[in-house]
Amino acid sequence: MRKSMKQEAANMRSQNLYDVDFHQFVEKEHMLSNYELAVEFGVTLESVKKLKRQIHR
Repeated sequence: MRKSMKQEAANMRSQNLYDVDFHQFVEKEHMLSNYELAVEFGVTLESVKKLKRQIHR
């Protein structure tokens, strides 16, 4: 099945979240702001927000 460029870009963005150590993220999410988490783990601010939403489901 073919993928469009848009689908591939979305897939690449979602895969970048898996480079984050989830145990460290959970430990630090209560102490740090979203911006500080993004800088700490080297991801975008939007990725931090998405990850928090997924964790709290």
